[in-house]
Amino acid sequence: MNLTDMRIIVRRDLHDEDSSNYRWTNDEIDRHIAHAVKEYSEAVPLEQKATLATTAGSREVNISAITDRVMVEAVEYPVGKFPGRYQRFSLWSDIVTVLGNDVPDGSNAYIYYGKLHTLDVTGSTVSAWHEDIIAVGACGFAAAEWAVYAINRVNVGGSPVPGEFLKWGKEKLDVFHRELKRLKRKNRIRRHSLYLPHAEPVSKSTDFGP
Repeated sequence: MNLTDMRIIVRRDLHDEDSSNYRWTNDEIDRHIAHAVKEYSEAVPLEQKATLATTAGSREVNISAITDRVMVEAVEYPVGKFPGRYQRFSLWSDIVTVLGNDVPDGSNAYIYYGKLHTLDVTGSTVSAWHEDIIAVGACGFAAAEWAVYAINRVNVGGSPVPGEFLKWGKEKLDVFHRELKRLKRKNRIRRHSLYLPHAEPVSKSTDFGP
């Protein structure tokens, strides 16, 4: 799936396939697709791993080189251990501060993060299972935008048309946001399961005896 393919799907769902009389220009459709991809990325970011050098004696790791970042999921330091040594950390702007017992010595750290998905003319990082969700969102944004534009303008369908477009667009966006909420909850559970403690936690309420 690339941007051209997605644009065709969105136009089909919007019943806007007459190339001699498009209701939305390609740039407008692309903008609504990009809007949907951005909101999708916030719920299901593209999982990435960066290798960054630390500074000896400093707990701060500059991650400004990581572009299109949505979130930071984990910091592994030192690297190459089994099981992995995942550190508690804080994030402020482009600075990750390692809060664990290990003070960096200048060696590398692994930063596990999520970034924005891409959907352009060359391809897409969006899962094939989720492409219809992007199309639904783009349709909703396009319909809502056109409804606002059409208010107090003459159209062949009469005055109810903008309201019907707005209603339809809101219904699409409700479906879109409901799916994003479901995916975000599912993705959060899956991601966090990657970093379970190596040792079983000690019970604070049960006495197992001597």
